[in-house]
Amino acid sequence: MLAAIWAQDEQGLIGKGNVLPWHLPNDLKFFKKMTENNTIVMGRKTFEGMGGKALPNRRTIVLTRDQAYQGEAIEVMHSVDEVLQFAEAFSGITFIAGGANIYQDFLPHCDVLYRTVIHETFEGDTVFPEINWDEWTLINTSEGEVDEKNKYSHDFETYQRKAT
Repeated sequence: MLAAIWAQDEQGLIGKGNVLPWHLPNDLKFFKKMTENNTIVMGRKTFEGMGGKALPNRRTIVLTRDQAYQGEAIEVMHSVDEVLQFAEAFSGITFIAGGANIYQDFLPHCDVLYRTVIHETFEGDTVFPEINWDEWTLINTSEGEVDEKNKYSHDFETYQRKAT
């Protein structure tokens, strides 16, 4: 199964200089809970923006056009088709984890969307691609807890692709 997972602000902003423009530990915990023991796919810039290290307890695929690209504890793939073939054979969930171009390339192939909406507006340079919401059904929403470490109101949403 192929799923996309991301956090965005009220305007659809997802990044600033290849990193998140906010600090929200609840969302990081959600990301960890959802992706552990599964596979995450991200572009090179997103991967390097995270410090260029594979996350523990998950398979990390970096998608890049650079044929010579290498990294420790990651797999490098060079095409959407290569990732789709992997996802089809993988028994777990293959999560698309950014950036914007990677989301754009894989949205037509995703079965499920996991979106964290942060009810604030931030400054940044990257927005999530347009989604035709008519193709999706909201199947779950849960409110994130606001506390001293999680200063922004936020919701976790899960969408399932409608049958065609």
